[in-house]
Amino acid sequence: MPHKILQVDVAIVGAGPAGLAAATALRHRGVDQVVVLDREAQGGGIPRHCGHPPFGMLEFHRILTGPQYAQRLVTQAINAGVILLTRHSVTRLLPGGELEVATPDGLVKILARRVLIATGVRETPRSARLVTGARPQGITTTGALQSMVYLQGLVPFKRPVVIGTELVAFSALMTAASAGIKPVAMLESGARITARYPCQLLPLFKGIPLLLNTELTEILGINTVQGVSVKDTKSGQSRVIDCDGVIFTGQFTAEATLARMSHLELDPASGGLQIDQFGRCSDPVYFAAGNILRPVETAGWSYREGTSVAAWIADDLARVADATNDSQVILNCEDPIKLVVPQRIIAGQAGGFKYLQLRVSRPVTGELLITAENNQLWSKKMSLLPERRILIPIAALNYPKGTQTLRVYFKEQ
Repeated sequence: MPHKILQVDVAIVGAGPAGLAAATALRHRGVDQVVVLDREAQGGGIPRHCGHPPFGMLEFHRILTGPQYAQRLVTQAINAGVILLTRHSVTRLLPGGELEVATPDGLVKILARRVLIATGVRETPRSARLVTGARPQGITTTGALQSMVYLQGLVPFKRPVVIGTELVAFSALMTAASAGIKPVAMLESGARITARYPCQLLPLFKGIPLLLNTELTEILGINTVQGVSVKDTKSGQSRVIDCDGVIFTGQFTAEATLARMSHLELDPASGGLQIDQFGRCSDPVYFAAGNILRPVETAGWSYREGTSVAAWIADDLARVADATNDSQVILNCEDPIKLVVPQRIIAGQAGGFKYLQLRVSRPVTGELLITAENNQLWSKKMSLLPERRILIPIAALNYPKGTQTLRVYFKEQ
């Protein structure tokens, strides 16, 4: 049993952009005891590993590297009076804001009036991608590569292949360049890159072949990577690319391990927590913000989202009436809609997120619709691509009183 009990106003799990921005905003709103807990030795989250710009243009009006941005987040929070506890791993989320925490000094129980979950995301590793072959040295994710290069000064390979073309894949190229690593190819199984233009110009400028419609099928080598076998998804033809490493990028999943072991309701579509338009979870003491909600958004978006949810937490602490007793409208999304956030709306409550946030699972062209039973509330003809932010104004959804569910779907041409 925990031998020490700490009572606070707000406990925040995760010291990344969303968590630290929320903590700072809460202190500015006059919330007294705000504690941020993180299992890492330093706060700042994923940007701490990204030793390249651009970070912080909207938040700090400066172009910063990831570590500079992370340090500003930490400094800003501490200057605001936030208590930042690193090397503190939350092991259980219990009803009513009770947390069990493993610390360097033993177990601690924290009793919080409100809790914000901001644990972020992680990349999908090789083990979860079902790629055949042995397990030689030289296989990594972008995050692990950045940690090795920027934090440990290591160069794990010289001629890797990069798997994927999400924005993080181009971050991997920049990390590689900083360490003198020259990727021999960048692979994308689709017909176009996932990230926005002009990202595809970066491998062109660096002389790295960008291979579209190309799928990794096997990693070759026993002790170290010797090459990869790839297949053209159009012709079905296979070939071998010589390389000494493999960098798996993207395919982010919500870092929801802690949440999955808790009483909080998860969203099977996003893999993260279910929330209402105020960021509130199924247990009204708990809130969530950042990439735990929707893999994956930028650090700046997570920062602003954390700031917004902090304001609603402060309002909730000051509220006498329990808004969660009001009727709720559930949003159900259908393929090819990959996810929708928030997943429920408290009817008759002003404020909160201005937009529904959507993603699609594949490229589609047609009409995006939201209906309540047989009543069309909103529609727009669109061409949509995977991993692109799609925003629908919540204020435009003038659903009838008594509505219980909204259907979010797409009619393809």
